[in-house]
Amino acid sequence: MLNIGKNVNGSELSISLEGRLDTTTAPQLEEEVKNSLDGVSSLIMDLTQLEYISSAGLRVLLSAQKVMNKQGSMVVRNASEEVKEIFEVTGFSDILTIE
Repeated sequence: MLNIGKNVNGSELSISLEGRLDTTTAPQLEEEVKNSLDGVSSLIMDLTQLEYISSAGLRVLLSAQKVMNKQGSMVVRNASEEVKEIFEVTGFSDILTIE
């Protein structure tokens, strides 16, 4: 299960994820991100409560990053050690801005 929280502050959008981002929940996030990026120049993905991310989840982050490369910036914050490790193993730590 995945809970998605959204907070808009002007052109800054913060999306917080809680639970598991996997094959089942990735389409839900993809839809949410797709419908939310109009006019956004700063996207923050807050992973404080994200327990797990699969390759499907990584794909959603990658496509969000591609959109944000054209219209601003994207930052990934508060990833757990487990999630950071997945980013490193997959090379995503080189693609994403992780704080």
